[in-house]
Amino acid sequence: MRGVLFAALALAVATGALPRKAEAAMPDGCAALQTKYPDLKGKTLTNAVNPHTPGYETIDPQDPSKYIGFDIDLGEAIGECLGFSLTYKPVTFAALLTTLQAGQADIVISDIYATKERAKAADFITYLKVFDGVLVAKGNPKKIDGINLSLCGTVAAENTGYVEVPLIQALEEECKKAGKPAPEILLFDNNANCIQAILAGRADTYINDVNTVDGAVKAYPDKLAKATAVTLPYSVGIAVPRGKTEFRDAVMAALVEIQKSGMQAEMMKKWNLPTDQIEAPKLVLAD
Repeated sequence: MRGVLFAALALAVATGALPRKAEAAMPDGCAALQTKYPDLKGKTLTNAVNPHTPGYETIDPQDPSKYIGFDIDLGEAIGECLGFSLTYKPVTFAALLTTLQAGQADIVISDIYATKERAKAADFITYLKVFDGVLVAKGNPKKIDGINLSLCGTVAAENTGYVEVPLIQALEEECKKAGKPAPEILLFDNNANCIQAILAGRADTYINDVNTVDGAVKAYPDKLAKATAVTLPYSVGIAVPRGKTEFRDAVMAALVEIQKSGMQAEMMKKWNLPTDQIEAPKLVLAD
């Protein structure tokens, strides 16, 4: 069942067998960046990914040896701009930053929210605003309408390490004060299992990136629905090792060029992601 669910979600947002490299010509400014950062040219770097988010990073359903999605295209474009190529290390979401810290990956471009807490493990360069969707069973039988008291007494399926987990946990005291039971959280290692929990009746909701939620509803329109969308005070970021400031600056400069040229917007359109999520790059650091 898990394989069927994954394939359905991937195909719901994908546009077919898509090339990994960005299709547009590189921005003119990339030549200057390769001169400025010559040590990156010709290198092969490793991107740690959790390949279970359709539209962002998934296993190619037509070729399981490849990964496809917006984040994959964006990473390839950054590499091409700076003169390096990428290989991929698939890990659980909770292991993304520990893999980076252990030196088993050079970069993380995998729909990870940049927070001050996570910045203790890595420096972040942002590229998207965060809009979350609240996924529920069709008809929303528990009347859930956000990360609020409507979650009291419900069961939420979430990924281990996601920022939504502490936000839901923080409702426990409010629920008790209101005379209601605290929300329960079931933890999984990928989006597909969280969505499956709702389909199987084990969970009442799954709160995550709104595009992931929309993809799930598109895949199962008779069984799932989006109760609402919420804005979280975070951004999606590229994680790089702390202390490697030259590499961080190079990635940020390449991202600026890619955004300025319109390439990021085109890649987002290709993967049916809303371009109003694009955010000008900024740093999120621990100190």
